[in-house]
Amino acid sequence: MSSSKNTKNVKADLRKLADVVQREVDAGANTAEEIHRSIARMPLEVFAKLDIFEQATKEVRKVQDTSIGAIYDLIRKVNHEVAALAKELLDGRESRPKAAKRPAAKRAAATKKPTAPSERAAPL
Repeated sequence: MSSSKNTKNVKADLRKLADVVQREVDAGANTAEEIHRSIARMPLEVFAKLDIFEQATKEVRKVQDTSIGAIYDLIRKVNHEVAALAKELLDGRESRPKAAKRPAAKRAAATKKPTAPSERAAPL
């Protein structure tokens, strides 16, 4: 029983660690996004002051905000997916059955053995 208890404690500690890592990666992504936006904003502020570039600057800012946001949203999404996968593995579950890990065509090709001489690779 002691071994089972230790295993449960280790798994609980690892789940807590996964939560901490997830939070810290999210916090790091948030900080990096803020810095990225701040740096990207600097040249646009200069151009916005020039009347000739005012409209173009607004359009560039929209595209820039959207793309920066999308990048960091993706980082956070991947982070959450990795954390969920880690917890599933710690719980002894898999996110999907083993057979589904490779597409059916690849599984079939990997297990298919050539039978006719024409299907065999020529010697090198």
